[in-house]
Formats: sequence, structure tokens, C-alpha cells
Amino acid sequence: MDDTTTQCVLFPELFTKAVVARFDQQRGSSDGGAILLKAIDERLRLSERLAGCLVEWRKPGKIVHELVEFVRQRVFGIACGYADNNDAARLAEDPVHKMLVGRDPAIGAALASQPTLSRLENRVDRKALYRMGEMLADAVIERHRKRLRGKARRITIDLDPTEDPAHGQQQLSFFNGHYDSNCYLPVCGFLSFDLEPDQFLFTAVLRPGNAPDRRGAIGILSRVLPRLRKAFPKARFLVRLDGGFAGPEIFDFLDDQTDVEYAVGMGKNAVLLRRSKKLLRKARRLSRETGETAHIFGECRYAAKTWSHKRRVVIKAEVVRHPGREAKDNPRFVVTNLTQTPKWIYKTAYCARGEIENRIKELHQLEIGRTSCTSFWANQLRVFLTAAAYVLMQELRLRARRTECSRAQVWTLRERLLKIGAHVVVSARRIVLHLPSSFPFLDSWNRIALSLGARAG
Repeated sequence: MDDTTTQCVLFPELFTKAVVARFDQQRGSSDGGAILLKAIDERLRLSERLAGCLVEWRKPGKIVHELVEFVRQRVFGIACGYADNNDAARLAEDPVHKMLVGRDPAIGAALASQPTLSRLENRVDRKALYRMGEMLADAVIERHRKRLRGKARRITIDLDPTEDPAHGQQQLSFFNGHYDSNCYLPVCGFLSFDLEPDQFLFTAVLRPGNAPDRRGAIGILSRVLPRLRKAFPKARFLVRLDGGFAGPEIFDFLDDQTDVEYAVGMGKNAVLLRRSKKLLRKARRLSRETGETAHIFGECRYAAKTWSHKRRVVIKAEVVRHPGREAKDNPRFVVTNLTQTPKWIYKTAYCARGEIENRIKELHQLEIGRTSCTSFWANQLRVFLTAAAYVLMQELRLRARRTECSRAQVWTLRERLLKIGAHVVVSARRIVLHLPSSFPFLDSWNRIALSLGARAG
């Protein structure tokens, strides 16, 4: 059977009248709501900043697609669910996506093709990517400085790695025993302000698949802390890291920062297990009495052989019970310079970092793992472009705080606010997007649009 694309489909017996589905709407798009992303990008100047980090190498007379158009095409496309360069062919004449990059939706030239996008990706070098990483962090910090008027008292910095499986011969993809796969191991950085529930992405750095968790952590912290101090001069900082980051160089760096507190997970070892024995006995007794999982909190002073001095270690002596199973010891350890009680440090300060797992899941919803280029640096560019798309989506959620989309995940935001069928009409004076009056999230969409400077017509 031939594989053909049908422009007209007839359903003669589904309803009382025959139904005809005809794909003949000129200048139509399924992403009419994405104009919100364009408004957000204009406010943050995110695509403009990222494009300014790239070096133009093409001859001026032969340039058809400007670098800023390339960045916008990829960032807006990723946010709308088109993560692959191969999607470029499907979107080449989409009127809304042409508008998003700054082209006329009717007579503007087609968007860049997949080969053009791939050539651009593979021309970006390490220096440009370093600048892009700085610009991404600067844009995020500046946005929240303006939003909070530089008055945050406590800023929390979370770093966490995530698996990025490789399915080919990508440069620097290696086997990782923990994930049992060939992969990259990018590390993502997030910022939280005071008691706000959101964690805002400020960096995503691609690393080889066999990289230790702590690789690059000091570099990320040493770049972001001065920027945060300048933007929020009265703030103190809390750095939260899991056990993979624990190491003498990390602790020495954090101890040298007079305005930084930290809570860093620590793996089990013979010395720490001995220090937790007494607490575990109490937890076992409590668990036997109640028949449920029990926790006892305590602390000790500890120094590994490679450490410069002893540090405070919070201990959670936990005995886990499940129906039909024997009780199991599950001691946990956190190295910290916080002064609060062990229970508060572990449950309130440290465990709250688990929320960033949801942010990382959202990054995977945007296909941050679509790193299928042969070149490592081209894949890092893809990671940054996905990170930029996520920054726009986080700002979209921030603008939706007083709507029914206030806690929606990225996937839901896309489906509710961006994926709107639109008919684009162009006249000499204006461009009109005809959107359905029955759109179910019209109130939320309007509220967000007005917060971005739109005017009621």
C-alpha cells in the first residue's frame, strides 16, 4: 500500500450527516498560543543574549538565516514539542513559527532546514558555549532580581546530575555503572528564593558519561555566587548537594565562603556506621513498639583522612518496615555547617531538595536528552537550547500563578496554553491570530497575556 498524505477525509456514517475533514486552511497553525513565549523572550531578551555569544563565520552576502533566528527557531520549537532538527521540515512554512523568529507569516522566507540547523550546531565552539552558559545564568538572575527587587534573604542553590542515555557513537559518551548504560551525565543547577516553592534552572552543563558527580561543581558555584551577591547584596546562601558531590575540595570551597551554609549528603562508611549504632538501636526498639518505620536523629563530628578538619554530620537513624518484610536499617548522613537541630536540618533543609527531581523530569519532557550529534560541543549547544526553552516555560508558569495553571507541569502548560489552533490573517496594518472562542483555558491565557504587556482589545 502506498504511503500517501490525504488532504480530505470523509466520515459518512459517524453522525446523522456526513462529516468531511479537509486540510485546506491556509496560514493555519496548531501553536497559536506560543505568542506568549515570544512576549516572554522579548522581556528576558534570552534568545538575543544567547545569539550574541555566537560568532558569525558566513559571508555577509550569503546569509539567509540570522544567528538569532536560528536560536529562536530551536528554542521556541523545543518549547512547543519539536525537539529534533528533523522537525524543521514540518515547521518550515508554519505562520506562527515564522512570526516567532521575526519573519512575516505570509510572505516571509521559510524557516531554516534541518541541514542548515545541523551545520550551525556543529560550528559552535567551546568559547561560545562558555559565554552562552554565563548569559543563561545572567538572564535568570536578572529576572529574579527585578521580580524580588534584590530583597531575597535566603537563596538556595541545588546541583544535581541526571542520566542522558546515548544510542550511538556520540563523543565522550561512556558506560556508567550506576545507570548501567552508555550515557552523558549532565549536571543541572537551580535557584530557590526564600520560601518560594519553585526551583529555577540557571545552568545545565553536559559532562562525559563516566564523570564523577562533583566534576564541574566548584566551577559552577564559583561563577554563580558572585553574580548572586551582586544582585542580592543582603542574601545568605544555602548549597544543597547529594552524596555524589561529597569530597574534600567541595567542603573546603564551601567553608571558604563566609556567607554560604551547606547541607551535603554523605555515603555510608565504617566509621559513620559505628557512630550511628546507638541511634539505630533506639530506632529498632521504637519500630518494634509501633510496628512502623521509625526515625531517630542525632549528630557527630567526623573527618575523613583527606579532610582538612572535622565537620558536623547529621545522622538519620532509620528502620524501615513494610508489610510482610523484615525491618531494614537505613541510616543516612548529611555533612553541614548549619546550626539548627539535626531533625530540622535533615527534614526541612536537606530533604526539600528532592523537589528538583520534578524539575529534572520536566527537562526530560522537553527532551533535554536529545543529544544525538556526534560532536560533544554540538550536544552541549542542544542542552543549552533546551535549558533556554525551559527557562521560558518556567516564566510562563510564574505568570500563571493566579490561574488554574499555577502548578502545572511543562507538558500541561504546553497542552493548555500553547497548543491552540490558529488562523493567521495578514493585512497592510496588522497581523490577526484567529483563535477558537471555545478555548477552555481562555481566562488563564488572557491573564498571562495582560501580565506580559498585552492590551485588551
